[in-house]
Amino acid sequence: MTTCTSDKFWRGATLGCGCALAPWLHDHGSLTKRIQQRCTHFTVRNVHGGLARIAPDEAALLGIAPHQLAYSREVFLYADDQPVVFAHSACARQHLRGAWAAVRGLGNKPLGALLFAHPLVERRPLHYRALRCAHPLYKRAATVLVDPPGRLWARRSLFYLHSAPLLVTEVFLPEILRLDRRA
Repeated sequence: MTTCTSDKFWRGATLGCGCALAPWLHDHGSLTKRIQQRCTHFTVRNVHGGLARIAPDEAALLGIAPHQLAYSREVFLYADDQPVVFAHSACARQHLRGAWAAVRGLGNKPLGALLFAHPLVERRPLHYRALRCAHPLYKRAATVLVDPPGRLWARRSLFYLHSAPLLVTEVFLPEILRLDRRA
């Protein structure tokens, strides 16, 4: 099966990420649940959900041709009205009628609740990358930031259900670190 290392810039380690963000990046549980435990009010704001072109390295991980449309969903996770994570997920179009049919109807509901509640979903290893301002995911994540930093750390992994892959990428926004002070 495919791993998340097809893009040479995604790594299996977080060299240079800084110790404050490392626990968030390395947590293998539900990010949604971890955020919910550290805030009073959690919301998901759907930015996009539908067929779209995805990055060539994402298409390769999902086993689809780079020019083919895939299902793409992008949301912001908010904790106490502050954006803390930008999440991008993608799957091959044909899996919307099968394994990942429930993803299409999530709207403002968290994907994590679906992924971690289903006993047959298998998560592959996490891979990491520091996104710079020229990266498309950085640009989309930074739209909610008043003063974006020079880089944003992201992690991604593949989830499998009935041999169908779903790629989930989470970009951590600066406000995520404030949640540790509330734990």
